[in-house]
Amino acid sequence: MTVDKAILDAFAPTGVLRASINLGNPILAHRKADGSAGGVSVDLANALAERLGVDLELVVVDAAGKSVDVVTNEQADVGFFAIDPKRGAAIAFTAPYVLIEGYYLVREDSPVRTNADVDQAGTSVVVGKGSAYDLYLSRELQQAAIVRAPTSPTVVKMFLDEQFDVAAGVKQQLEADIAGIPGYRLLDERFMVIRQAMGTPKSRGEHAARFLADFVESAKSQGLVAQALVRHGIQGADVAPLEHVSV
Repeated sequence: MTVDKAILDAFAPTGVLRASINLGNPILAHRKADGSAGGVSVDLANALAERLGVDLELVVVDAAGKSVDVVTNEQADVGFFAIDPKRGAAIAFTAPYVLIEGYYLVREDSPVRTNADVDQAGTSVVVGKGSAYDLYLSRELQQAAIVRAPTSPTVVKMFLDEQFDVAAGVKQQLEADIAGIPGYRLLDERFMVIRQAMGTPKSRGEHAARFLADFVESAKSQGLVAQALVRHGIQGADVAPLEHVSV
């Protein structure tokens, strides 16, 4: 497949495709034994670089907010994010490629039994700073106090160490962090569906946004996303439905 020069200039102005990879979301990325980054997002970044016919350079960060910053500041050409209107001010998102569930974690003896019980005066909710659920809950919760951990992987530790009331995060991350520690439970229903998408700076133009949107749809339709989820042993995340995207 031949890619025109305008697209190459938009995605690889430095001669390589720089992709921001957030290790704070274990569903999509992780640190391998050799120290390099791997995971679903890395596989998709490699596939995009191959389609463009350029080399790939990974810009690895440990939190969603940092990933947003490096793409917004054009220190990376593409990134992998949960779709959120605040982030959309500077980033052109594709349709989602993966859907992930956000859940609440509480102590076993907590009076919080349902999602509706969380938003009460005097209730503290720990979130990962700048994460999709931080942005979402900052809009949705009217009475509960939001406490921000430095990164998503540190949410449960902060929740446990400082005895906060609720921890919010990706279901699989919460389950993994609490595994083997008795006395805690997830609430029975998700509080949000996290729509994971790719994004590029809006300054790269509509043609770049359209190309990236088409790439994501083809990655879903050709099974690249599903294969990556299986390859990395990811459970509890679903390939997002195909969408017709206009940008």
